[in-house]
Amino acid sequence: QVQLEESGGGSVQSGGSLRLSCTASGYVDSGNCMAWFRQVQGKEREGVAAIATDGRTSYADSVKGRFTISQDKAKKTMYLQMNNLKPDDTAMYYCAAPAGSIPPFGYLMDYEYEYWGQGTQVTVSS
Repeated sequence: QVQLEESGGGSVQSGGSLRLSCTASGYVDSGNCMAWFRQVQGKEREGVAAIATDGRTSYADSVKGRFTISQDKAKKTMYLQMNNLKPDDTAMYYCAAPAGSIPPFGYLMDYEYEYWGQGTQVTVSS
């Protein structure tokens, strides 16, 4: 059974930093990427950042220059370093993995992903 577990969320003031982690277990390495999404209650889920197995990365425009996605394949762990956080970054953050290969234009599309973690809350106060 595939499981994704996020950690590292919390509450910070505007301008602060957090590092999220996502550890995969029982995951068959058939997917070609992993990604972070976020969702505010009542709003659509938004793709934040994705990293392919070859190391290519994709970011939402709203986080470019502030967030960095990385991975440790040996530990089956993905990270999201979030710097200069803003109140608009407040959301539940989810990690996701596809069951198979998805095209690069789909890296930040939630419908491409089959496996999801339970989420970790990030709250940024002004």
